[in-house]
Amino acid sequence: MKYFLPQGFVLALCLFCRPTQATAWEVGSTIPKITAQDQHGAAYVLTNGTRFLLIATEMASAKAANQKLAAQAAGFLEERHAVYLMDIHTMPGIARMFAFPKLQKYPHRIVLVDDAETLSQAPVKPGQITVLTLTPAGRIEKISYWNPAKEPVTSVVQ
Repeated sequence: MKYFLPQGFVLALCLFCRPTQATAWEVGSTIPKITAQDQHGAAYVLTNGTRFLLIATEMASAKAANQKLAAQAAGFLEERHAVYLMDIHTMPGIARMFAFPKLQKYPHRIVLVDDAETLSQAPVKPGQITVLTLTPAGRIEKISYWNPAKEPVTSVVQ
């Protein structure tokens, strides 16, 4: 006995069973809960009232951003309700042994995101820092990008 399934049914079944992907963050999206630790091991939880999220996903742009942020006055990020997140989930263990002591010398807070999923939906441009401007309720109001090798941080965080 042969069984026959209509083509439409097979297509619908394939689409239904296909794994879904999370939606990329865009203007209007609510930022999900972010929990991590900073370079000194202090806990961090994203709270409403954060105005800017600076997100570094590449080593070269992160190094340039750290230099620019370190040159600012003490409390620069805090005064602007800004948080600097560095995605480190792909950093090898041996590299961490050398990088973490260097990161601890920076005067500004660097939140080290070590989970692949936390920032996976963040918009990214190669060689740049993603800057998300947030509403008081934690929704994305604006998405911009900062090239710390060429621009001052004050061009994106005011």
